[in-house]
Amino acid sequence: MASKGMESMQLAEDQIKILEENFTRVSKHPDESTLMLIAAESGLTEEETAKWFRLRNAQWRQAEGLPAQLGSVKD
Repeated sequence: MASKGMESMQLAEDQIKILEENFTRVSKHPDESTLMLIAAESGLTEEETAKWFRLRNAQWRQAEGLPAQLGSVKD
């Protein structure tokens, strides 16, 4: 499931689990305060968390047959 960019982040399994749960249950596009809470929960910086969500969204969009970058189609 991990893309080349996500693999370079070298996250622990528990961090990935937290991020994936938030991606599927909370939001694919968390706002700043939610991102801050997810970062604190996972032990990552806000920048690392935001990067993970960008990469994960691109991966999700490709799996759905959509362009990797967010465009006119709202997910």
